[in-house]
Parts: sequence; C-alpha cells; structure tokens
Amino acid sequence: MTRNEFNLLYAIKKYGIQSYRKMKDMAFVSVGYVSQTMKSFSEQNYIDDNGITELGMQALLPYKVDSAVIMAAGMSTRFVPLSLEKPKGLLEVKGEVLIERQIKQLKEAGIENIAIVLGYKKEAFFYLEDKYDGIKIIINPEYNTKNNTHTLYLAQNCIKNTYICSSDDYFVENPFEEYVYQSYYAAIHVKEKTNEWYMIPDKKGNISKVRLCGEEGDIMLGHVYWDREFSAAMLGILNADHEIGNYDQSLWEQILMENVKELPPMEIKVYPDDVIFEFDSLDDLRKFDASYINNTHSRIMKNITSCLNCNEEDILNLKPIKEGITNTSFAFEVNRKKYVYRHPGEGTEAFISRKDEKKALELAKLIGADPTFIYMDDNEGWKLSEYVEEKRAPDYGSADDSKRVIGVMKTLHQHELPDGRTFSPWEETGKLEELLRSEKGGIADKEFDQLKADVEKCYKKTIGDGVETRFCHCDTYAQNWMLTDKGETILIDWEYAGNADPGCDLGAYIMDSMWDIPDAEAFIKEYCGSEYNDTLRFHYLAYTAILSYYWYVWALYREARGAIMGESLYNWRVMARRYSKYLLEKYK
Repeated sequence: MTRNEFNLLYAIKKYGIQSYRKMKDMAFVSVGYVSQTMKSFSEQNYIDDNGITELGMQALLPYKVDSAVIMAAGMSTRFVPLSLEKPKGLLEVKGEVLIERQIKQLKEAGIENIAIVLGYKKEAFFYLEDKYDGIKIIINPEYNTKNNTHTLYLAQNCIKNTYICSSDDYFVENPFEEYVYQSYYAAIHVKEKTNEWYMIPDKKGNISKVRLCGEEGDIMLGHVYWDREFSAAMLGILNADHEIGNYDQSLWEQILMENVKELPPMEIKVYPDDVIFEFDSLDDLRKFDASYINNTHSRIMKNITSCLNCNEEDILNLKPIKEGITNTSFAFEVNRKKYVYRHPGEGTEAFISRKDEKKALELAKLIGADPTFIYMDDNEGWKLSEYVEEKRAPDYGSADDSKRVIGVMKTLHQHELPDGRTFSPWEETGKLEELLRSEKGGIADKEFDQLKADVEKCYKKTIGDGVETRFCHCDTYAQNWMLTDKGETILIDWEYAGNADPGCDLGAYIMDSMWDIPDAEAFIKEYCGSEYNDTLRFHYLAYTAILSYYWYVWALYREARGAIMGESLYNWRVMARRYSKYLLEKYK
C-alpha cells in the first residue's frame, strides 16, 4: 500500500466517508486522487457505503501500532535540583504527572500495551501498574552505568510496531495514532544554532544523515516510532553489541547516526514548535508552567531559601556541576551572586560522618583554608557554598602550584580539630573491605590479598616514627583545589577531614598526580623543609601507598553500590602497588 492509499484509508477508518474535499484535506492528497482511489477501494472491497470494511481493516493491519515503550530509567542530572528528589517523569506539569499524561494519550490513541523501563528511584513508579491496565514494568539495574541502548535491549520483547517515548516529554496535543505508515522521528524546525541532534532529509523526507550541533534545521525532539522492519534491524544491532558493549555509553541515536545508510528508512516528522516540549532545566519548566516560579515543592529549594533568606523565584540558572565522585552538586544564582549546593550521594552515610564534616568545615573557614563555606546541615548532609569564578585545579607539573598547595597543607597541620574524629586510613580500609566481603559478595581482584599484605608492612613501619596526627583534609586530589589568579588557594570538600596523619594529605595529592618516586620525593622535601630526613621520606612515601590502597578499596565499595568509578579505580590500585613495592624492595 502506498503512503497516499494508507492516508486515505486510515482517514476513512477514523472519520467515515466524508465529502471528497474533506477527505483530501484529511489525507493530504488532491480531490482527483480521492475520487480515483475511492473507486479502487470499492473494487477491492476495502470500503462500502458505511465506511471501511473488514477487508479494509485487514489491509491496514500491518500498520497497526502494537505497543509503546516509555524510557524512565535515567537520573536526568541536568534537571537539578528537582531530579535529586524524584524522577523527572513524575513531575506534575500544569496539573498532570508527566508520565501519566503520556500514558493517557497513548491509550486514547488505542495503544494498550505499554512497557515502562525503570531504574533511578524505580519504586516511585510502581503505582502505575495498578492504576492503569496494560502496564508492564521492566527494571534496568544498570541504568547508572549504561545508556538507553541497554534500556531498549531489555525491552526488546515488547518492540514491534512500537512508539519509543521518554517519560519526561510533554505533548500539548496527542501525537499518537493507532496506525502508522512507517518509522519516524518527531522533530521541530529551528533557525538558531543549538547543540541538539540535527536530521538531514533525503528527497523522500527520510533521515539521510544525523549530526550533533548546527544552525537552521530539523532537530530531534519528542517521541519516535519504530515499524517492524526498523525494530528488527535496530534490535539486531543491539543484540550483536550486547556482549561487546561498544554502545553501552551511547544513546540509541548514536547507532542511528552511524548506521543510517544500512537501517530501514526513518521519516523526519516535523511538528509545530508549540506541540512538543522537553524541559532540560528548571528554568525551562518555569517558562512553561508558571506555578514553578514561586513553589517547586522541593525541599532542596526550601533549604536554599531559608539559608539565603530569599524566595524560590530568586533562584535562577541552576546547572549541574560535573566534578565530584561522591556527591551531586549544582550551581545557581540569587541576586546575581553564584552559589553551589552539595547534595549527599546515595550510600555515603555508611562511611561519612556529616557532623564531623561540619566541624572540619567550620575550622577550615576560620583558618582561611575554605572561605567559600556558608552552611551545612549535619543531619541530612547538604551544604551551601559560595561559587568561585575563574578558578583552576593545580597543575601537577608546576612547582609553583605545588608550593601553593603545600602552603595550605602546612596551615592545616598547625591545628587540631577539637572534638573531631580521628581518621586512620588503614582502619577505615578494613571496614570497607569487611562490607565488600559480607554485603557485596567478595572482591574479584586475585592479587588483592598480596597488595593488602604489602601495604600493611609499610603501614606498620610508620607506627611510632614520631609523626603526630594533625588537622587533615585527607582527600587532597586536584579537583578539590581551586587556584585563582588573585592568588587564592582554596581547598573544598571536607567529608573525610579530621585529625589524621599529615601523610594522608601528602599521600592523596601524590596518588592523584600519578608521580614516579623522584617527583614525589621532591614534593615531600619541599613540604618538610629543613626537617627533611630519611624517616620522613619513608613515612610520606608509605602513606602514598596507604592512601592509594584506601581509595582503591573505597572505589570497589562505591562500584558495588552502583557508582561508576572508571579509570580512577585502576589508577589508585597502580599507585598502591607502585609505592608499596618500591619501599619493600628498597628497605627490605
């Protein structure tokens, strides 16, 4: 069946037989085409005086939509702070929950089989299964380590003639149909430069090329429809890649972009720019739903207003901050001044004392090590700080930067934290190892026990060597430093701070630098000054091994809890092995 034949027969199915002028508008064809094709339909018994016949319905059957898959697994990190408290698809927009509005629109179009793929805060969606008939829940346990290619892989048994939807889209008008001629990707036409995905059409209006960023053109926005042919081809790629994992971190659109010539055709379906909305940030949502200007129903926003004595409408330009592997942070503005809100990471309460962190922050501000600190809630773990403009991390290859960092470390080590915790990296590592072995099924590293034994020998050699515990940060890797052109050297993120061996600060910095022994020795010598000797040299090199081992085990624990530690986990193991091996060989 041609597209025009489909359009006309489907229009008859939906609206019955109308005047030729009405039907030509509904089917986007000419009056002459309607006249000619209606005669053909009658001859094939697709229609009669009452409208479409049983044979006509059978002719439409290959184009009937079987199902919909709603992707709702992701964290929507750009939508801070609301997404930190609930999944974006459960936000209420203009009186309706986003995902519920979409479910209703699908059902209004005759699509009853709806699969919802869940991950982040999945339990918040479970009520939908009871509230609406035909809902199938699919759990994506790897939502935070893999992209939506894995979501669609998990949903493949539900995908034939299928709508692929995102839970956070808002459709002003119902875009769904019960019958669809071929695969398409919804789009809007833009005339300004954006960083969205652009679809370049061929002569038939199908996608010939996909590129990221551009000027005027048709950008991807909203839902997608996969017909059976396209579904089979795309799922074939997803299944072939499943064991390899080349696309684990990719959107499925990346597969489309790279294989567009080999995949079945997909139409670019352009909608008016006031029909489909996708809210990338709270600022976007406020433009669409004014009720969010004064009240977002967010505890985080209320924390900010109470702390800064402002109204929610004063909180603008919220943007996530990518740095940080323990917590989630975002920047925002109030009265043209920028701030940072730190939201505690899931599971961090198991190894971080927020009360001790707050004590450390207060002392750090008092001695000038972290002047950005404003307030911290030591029960819930959230923190508010001033935003520092035009800052940079220290350059590990710069002697001047090393001197600036050492200056702050020396300032810390002149103090003790009153009533603060004592941080012993060796003992803390033992606790994490116990959690890994008892709760998370053990440790896969076959050489772990040998590494532990080597580091333990180095640790025991440092006991009683005269280095006293002082106020330490204990997490001095480069991203926790902010160096400004004004000469400020600021140390942030005091979660692990307490009274500890100064080697915790030197060791963490050396560990992250990935320095070889001579570079580390130069750093230690600069720190020690005239007191430098072989005992201190050994001590701080040993603490580099100890801190590296601690962070390696910490990373194993975090990954067991679902975090993505990436290359850092490997690097920390490398440094623990490098420094412990060197000391064992040199000092026998």
